[in-house]
Amino acid sequence: MQTKAFVYTELQNSVLFADVPWEALNRTLLRQPGLIDKTWLSGTGSQSLGGFYAFDSLVNAQRFVTGYFPSEARGFNLAQSSRIFDAEVVAQASRDMNSVHFGGQLDMPPGAFVYTEVQLHLPFDQVPWREMNPLLKQQPGILGKTWLSGINTHTPGGFYAFDTVENATAFAVDYFPTEAANLNAAFTARVFDAGPVEQASRQLRSPFFA
Repeated sequence: MQTKAFVYTELQNSVLFADVPWEALNRTLLRQPGLIDKTWLSGTGSQSLGGFYAFDSLVNAQRFVTGYFPSEARGFNLAQSSRIFDAEVVAQASRDMNSVHFGGQLDMPPGAFVYTEVQLHLPFDQVPWREMNPLLKQQPGILGKTWLSGINTHTPGGFYAFDTVENATAFAVDYFPTEAANLNAAFTARVFDAGPVEQASRQLRSPFFA
């Protein structure tokens, strides 16, 4: 099944992942139309709860973020953030970065994930990814990146796998701000611990733990 859209979500909470009722939530998630896979997210430091999802169509991704996910957040009485990204326009750039969502293979299970988004309206055919990818490949501990391009907003971003939380944090704190500065734009960077979410993510067919 071909991925046509990605979704990023995060709940405004702080909870140990061991205390998350993920088994019950997974059963409901597996019934959501068009869901191909989900990687659970657990924020470092904040222990916020989130996910990175692949969908078979933009329509199903939109239904998820406007219907199911707000109801899930409401059930926990939590504010939430959700974003939709066009998977088709980023395929070539992502394959060049060993993205598991486009056939890439990791040499090891990831130790951490990083989510980034730049506050910039930039259609993906104008993103200088051919110049940026070689620099990204030199970053310590990077295992792969899925490029992101916001639906309606055309905001560029990425979802990265790293070998350790330490290398992921160094990337988010030290390197990525320089990348955003080169684009003269504000940005968001979030770091997540991959260890606690492995079992829950496997149950939802996460390609990071295949």
